[in-house]
Formats: sequence, structure tokens, C-alpha cells
Amino acid sequence: MIRASLVLSAIWWLAATAYGQPTFKAQVEGVRVDVMVVDGSRKPFRGLTPGDFDIRDNGVPQKVDVISFGEVPLSVTLAFDLSDSVAGDRLTQLQRSVHGLAEALESRDESAFLTFDSAVTLRCPMSANVTCVRTALDNVKPAGQTSLVDGAFAGMVVGESEVGRSLLMMFSDGMDTASYLPSRLLIDAARQSDVVAYGVTTGGTMPEFVEDLANVTGGRVLVAQKDADLSTTFRAVLDEFRYRYLVTYTPTGVAREGWHKLDVRVKRSGARVRARPGYQGR
Repeated sequence: MIRASLVLSAIWWLAATAYGQPTFKAQVEGVRVDVMVVDGSRKPFRGLTPGDFDIRDNGVPQKVDVISFGEVPLSVTLAFDLSDSVAGDRLTQLQRSVHGLAEALESRDESAFLTFDSAVTLRCPMSANVTCVRTALDNVKPAGQTSLVDGAFAGMVVGESEVGRSLLMMFSDGMDTASYLPSRLLIDAARQSDVVAYGVTTGGTMPEFVEDLANVTGGRVLVAQKDADLSTTFRAVLDEFRYRYLVTYTPTGVAREGWHKLDVRVKRSGARVRARPGYQGR
């Protein structure tokens, strides 16, 4: 297990270099965009083809080369608040939820697990070893304050994947009280990352920067009404993410560098679309 001081050192180094080293898949060979398409009842909209997507990059229509649906392995990073307010029944429900998530992962998927309280600890690096994730949370003891920004940033770094689709699933029951990094840096780094961030809370609302993080990456924030709902809420996030479309196109008619505003639509009646609003080219 990598202790908090080492993780924080990595965070600071990565934060200092984040602006010059974007990791979003926006290279010459193509852009990858993770797109959620649902109907009015929030069920996945199945059976779409490349011709059903209308993508505009800085206002210029693009031709979709490839789409995939539920076919690409997942890289799932769990970033959990383990401050002192998580002790007791809430921790028990978190432990149950992780066991349920581990069972829902497929053999081709990978997972990682980190926790944050007054500092950040990487307990399981990204691998196919779900046993590590299962056992790690069973042996933690909540304590200290909440460094949510630091935990979210570390989760994005750990979750980057060149092969699979990257999901960051965060849990916190309160506000940030101990982070070193400013939330502005987290949002700027998210614009250059391929990770899709989802937030889960039992506290009623997440801090505004978590909503911003979800919006810029194309994710969502979900509220579990009670601790016992955490397991079904986490499973809902995983199921929703697995059945999103991964859309690839080769940019034409636009400059390679700079900020690219994305507009993603689907030419089907009743389809509701959610995707990141743009990416940083390089």
C-alpha cells in the first residue's frame, strides 16, 4: 500500500505538470468521446450506428468512424471518503457496496481503490485483482478530516487508461475540509483527462466543484437517500457507465491545438445525450 505522503507528492508533481501534459485521447489518429444516450425513462438507448451521431468539433461537423456499446473493458477507480463521519453503519454499508461492485466487474475489467481523510492513501493500484479492493475496505478505520479535492485528483491520475474506458467513482458524505490542492486545478486537469467522474453522496448535496467535475467529464452526481441505498446506487453507476457509447472520430477542419468545444447529438426521437462539453487538443 502506498502511504499518503507518497501519494500527495505524486499529486503535487502531476498538478504542476498537468497543464503541459494533457492525457485526453485527442491525438492525430482520433478523438474518443464517452457518450451516455438514454430514453425518457433513463434506460440505455441501444442499437445506434455511427450515422446516428451528429458531432461538431468547434462547430465543424465530424464524421464518426467507430462506435462501441458495452464492448470495451472498464478501468474503475473507487475514491472513498474515510473521514471520521463515515464510521459505524455507514462504513458497513460502504463495505457491502464494494463487495457488490466487485461481483459486478467482469474478468476483463480492472479496478483501483484509494481513500481520503486528512490525506490520501492508494490501497490498490489498477489491476484485475478485485480481491485487493474487497479486502482493503474491510480493514480500514475512518478518522480525520476530508480531503475531497486531493482524493478526486488522485483518482483521475490513477484511473487513466490507454485501453479501457476510465470511470472515477467518488463517495463522500460531506464538504472538503483538508485538501492541499485548489478545486480550480482539479477542474482544469479534468478537461485534459479521459476519465469520466461520478459522485455519490449520502449528505444530500456534493460540493459545487464535484458537480463541475461531473459536468466537464460527462458524468453525474447521485444522492443515496440513506446509507442502505449505497449498494444499489454504486451498482447503478457501474451499469450506466458500462452501457454508454464510445464514439471515435478523426478531427477535420479544425486546428489540432487549443480548446475544442464539443456538441454531441443523436438523430433519434426521444434520445437524451450526455457527454463532456469539450477537450484540450495537443
